[in-house]
Amino acid sequence: MNSVIKGTGYVLVHTPDMVLHNGTTQTTERIVNPESEYLKELPNHLRSYEDVISYYPNQTYIGNVTPDELAAIEQPWCDKKDPNAKRVGPFGEIMPQDEFLLLMQACDVFDLVKLSSDFVAAHKEAILKNEVVAPSVEGRLSDGVSMEEIEKHVNEEHAEPLYHMNKLVGCVKNAHDIDVNLSSHVMLENIVSKASSVLAMLYAVKNAGLEKTDIEYVIDCCEEACGDMNQRGGGNFAKAAAEIAGLDAATGCDVRGFCAGPAHAILNAASLVAAGTFKTVMVTAGGCTAKLGMNGKDHVKKGLPALEDCLGGFSVILTADDGQSPCINLEYVGRHTVGTGSSPQAVISSLVTNALDKAGLKITDIDKYSPEMQNPDITKPAGAGDVPQANYKMIGALGVKRGDLEKSELATFPAKHGLTGWAPTQGHIPSGVPYIGFARKDILEGKINRAMIIGKGSLFLGRMTNLFDGVSFIIEKNEGKKQEAGVSEEQVKSLIAKAMKDFAASMLAE
Repeated sequence: MNSVIKGTGYVLVHTPDMVLHNGTTQTTERIVNPESEYLKELPNHLRSYEDVISYYPNQTYIGNVTPDELAAIEQPWCDKKDPNAKRVGPFGEIMPQDEFLLLMQACDVFDLVKLSSDFVAAHKEAILKNEVVAPSVEGRLSDGVSMEEIEKHVNEEHAEPLYHMNKLVGCVKNAHDIDVNLSSHVMLENIVSKASSVLAMLYAVKNAGLEKTDIEYVIDCCEEACGDMNQRGGGNFAKAAAEIAGLDAATGCDVRGFCAGPAHAILNAASLVAAGTFKTVMVTAGGCTAKLGMNGKDHVKKGLPALEDCLGGFSVILTADDGQSPCINLEYVGRHTVGTGSSPQAVISSLVTNALDKAGLKITDIDKYSPEMQNPDITKPAGAGDVPQANYKMIGALGVKRGDLEKSELATFPAKHGLTGWAPTQGHIPSGVPYIGFARKDILEGKINRAMIIGKGSLFLGRMTNLFDGVSFIIEKNEGKKQEAGVSEEQVKSLIAKAMKDFAASMLAE
């Protein structure tokens, strides 16, 4: 049995105040150099919500601009505006900060998120007008508290402040007096991730044309960890977000793998569906406050906007073969093993060519590769170059070495088989998965037949191993050979009765 991609959801959340107060580049700078010119200058480089919506890569992320259309626009993109930009796209939406703070409150089930009554009154109507979100938050929003109570939590009880337009409007309280894993800082990170995941979930269900009760299992693959001092990463983000999203028939768990986490999670989900364990599985991940403004110093130094001002989120729904939706081919999976090594060539060989060899395919038989899809507007000024293009050059070079393409074709390989990056630098978010929504669409429209999603991760960041990591999988056109569902008990009884009748007739004939 094959598993197929039934639908996707991709969301961004504009959080300029969280850039200032929650991104680790800024929080670290505030500790080591509180009077730095960078901290003084950064507020002048924050974008408005309108600027964020009209930014071409953001419109690509939610599906309003295709990767091909984005590639045709001259870089950099930060000085250009999409005249046709919209808040909502085929895959999801770009939510403003004020509404997201209310969504955070709705996702909080332990009374940790406190918002001022004035703020709630001013912005509650806006989020309740959101037809996708409203059913999940209505009845979960409180009327808010006084500013005096919020200031007391922040000034006397170590609550993490929440700002909007540089004004204190709320806070996230500690969930425990001494447990650092339940500190206000960690609770803020976790509630932000949960809320942005819920937003992506709701769009994925809508886009897949399913009922919420169709989802049987959820796998979360964000880069946060929830737990307490006795089990700091015990989880479970998946079930916590499913509760708010109204996926009442679902259970689930968390899968982690740094930036490779989403690819691992999708392989787990596809395998569960293919095995018949669950009919419908959702993979989801919310955003990461720590990475907001991560490269801000380089952007400010070069007079650019602080481009890392959005949280990212995504959800992918996989179901049993419907005879139409693109399939994930579980026979041809690439994997970086313990013994692979960490050289770029070894990594790409293990993730790309090893999988192709199993399938008997050439490098050129994959129409589009989706590795690390970071937005070059963000990475180039920071000195990291164009990350997707670097991957395509390596894949193309291996293709020449294997004899899959001529050396003269190397220069055109990235444009023909690659994609221009558009994802925010949210760690796990860019790692292959931003293209899945477009891949599904492109395959269904007959534009391509195969795409390879490549997830890569840096395990050494956890100081437990120096190993690199990664997995890849191929998404293919559905050949339309839908597998028939199993026969019912009544059908079995009927078949047995018929067989016995036929057998008796044959015995009489003898």
